[in-house]
Amino acid sequence: MHPALSVIFFTSVSGCGYGLLFLLGIALGVDPRLLPRAAILVVLVTGGLFAAAGLTSSMLHLGKPLRAWRAFSQWRSSWLSREGVAAVASFVPALVLFVTVWRDNDPVIVRSTALALALLSVVTVWCTARIYSSLKTIQAWNNLYALPGYLIFALLGGASWLWLLLAIAGGEAALARDVLALPVAMLAAWCAVLKGGYWKHIDRAPARSSAESATGLGRFGTVHSFEAPHTQANYLTHEMGFALARKHSARLRVIALVLFALTPVACVALTFVSATALLTQGCAAIAALGITAGTFVERWLFFAEAKHVVMLYYGGEGRVGAG
Repeated sequence: MHPALSVIFFTSVSGCGYGLLFLLGIALGVDPRLLPRAAILVVLVTGGLFAAAGLTSSMLHLGKPLRAWRAFSQWRSSWLSREGVAAVASFVPALVLFVTVWRDNDPVIVRSTALALALLSVVTVWCTARIYSSLKTIQAWNNLYALPGYLIFALLGGASWLWLLLAIAGGEAALARDVLALPVAMLAAWCAVLKGGYWKHIDRAPARSSAESATGLGRFGTVHSFEAPHTQANYLTHEMGFALARKHSARLRVIALVLFALTPVACVALTFVSATALLTQGCAAIAALGITAGTFVERWLFFAEAKHVVMLYYGGEGRVGAG
């Protein structure tokens, strides 16, 4: 598939934002007094801005963004529509939580709205993942790795930015170092294992479709293209048949792993060697930026290494699920 920058930005940044809102919602749902008012507001605004920026970017990917509102009407059958509904709905408890914390910080309202925010954040990322994992025509996405991949990367991105925000919040630096650093490293390692399994799967999984099955002519024997469907490139060949050399794919996979896995693990290890507030802040910043950049590379590969089954009509390889 052709990696559109708007979709890559959307899935990476909004996922990070909803991961941040989820963690904040869970923390306040367990203990409304866990964080000071200023820290709650900063985290809430940052997560909301990330989510809003990603959703705005997704609208730019549409042919006619002004008609984006029509997508909400298909929630009964479309994961894209469900994602839009859940995304917009998530801003309701976020706004209520912001106003409550700003005014009186009532623990009952904080706990209930925080849990609602956490739930809707998960639902939104779940729907985003299902947009891709439900497509049987794209083998690289229609597997058991795509959905948990979106969820765990959203959690990793959210945890890394929560670590950074609390690390620079003065008195919360100790909390960031002692409570959040190790989970960030564990999530990074988990992402590395999951993506390793995903890449191994798309490289080795047998093709589900062939020219024979795609055309329905398999009963007559081997099917070969007699003539190209078109004399020049078109929308399908541009969007559905993006070609990525294996050597470039392997190099980008290593870069992604270094950024979203090795970098944060090394940063966390440094904080345990020298537990100073300044070092914690620096390591948290490097880890958050590394994870964000690594997610961008991982998401670019997610699209670039996938091929639509329609490419079989254009003489594509039988293994249409991978690059």
